Amino acid sequence: MNFKNWRGTVGLIKPTMRPGSMEETARLLPDGVGLIPIHQNVWKGSKDEFKTAIEGYHDNATILANAGVDLIHHSGTPPFMMLGVTDEKKIIRKWEQKMKVPNFTANQNITCALKTLGAKNIIGISYSKLQNDLTRDYMTEAGFEVLAMEPLLVPFQKAGEIPPEKVYTLARNTLRENPDAEAIYLQGNAWRLLSIVERMEQDFGIPVIETCAALCWEVQHRLHIHEPKDGLGILLSKLPEPCKY
Repeated sequence: MNFKNWRGTVGLIKPTMRPGSMEETARLLPDGVGLIPIHQNVWKGSKDEFKTAIEGYHDNATILANAGVDLIHHSGTPPFMMLGVTDEKKIIRKWEQKMKVPNFTANQNITCALKTLGAKNIIGISYSKLQNDLTRDYMTEAGFEVLAMEPLLVPFQKAGEIPPEKVYTLARNTLRENPDAEAIYLQGNAWRLLSIVERMEQDFGIPVIETCAALCWEVQHRLHIHEPKDGLGILLSKLPEPCKY
């Protein structure tokens, strides 16, 4: 059975059962865009869990392709970061050829957003040392100069409880130490940071890449929609034409 909406339908594979980012994504998508989410059950945020998650992404993407979605997004950066840029691209192309549906990962989305905005020198904020290290390695391989990656260390299950104000403060302090940064990457889907994206851009004078906003920006372009949204940062307010992968 095909499940369609009049402006297109997005299949969204989330790595955890954690609520929050899926609901934000649904609210940000334009009217007429359908969303079919599937949640995996990464719980500890360990390397072993992330390694085994790839098979689940494939199986769930197959389910979504059979349901007739127009796009499949693989949310959650660590599993695909562990593959590296080249192998990630290979596996996504293989899945696209098999499923006959466009697939793209959170990493591909974020790097596309950064390149679209002309950023090469970046700083990042995360909530895990493992994700910090993976992000630094992946972004370096993708051609960025990672000036700093700073974590707000909490247990993986508690990442959604980090106050946005703490993220703002750490980003501000990190930027002061790295004034050549051209963008800030708020890495990860666990925390709820949409409320501070535009404020950070106004205060710091450089783009801020937040995962839900970046995803909805690219979805609009892939579905040939142009519906700007104010108050959520430059990607959604200006809808710049994305780079090519």
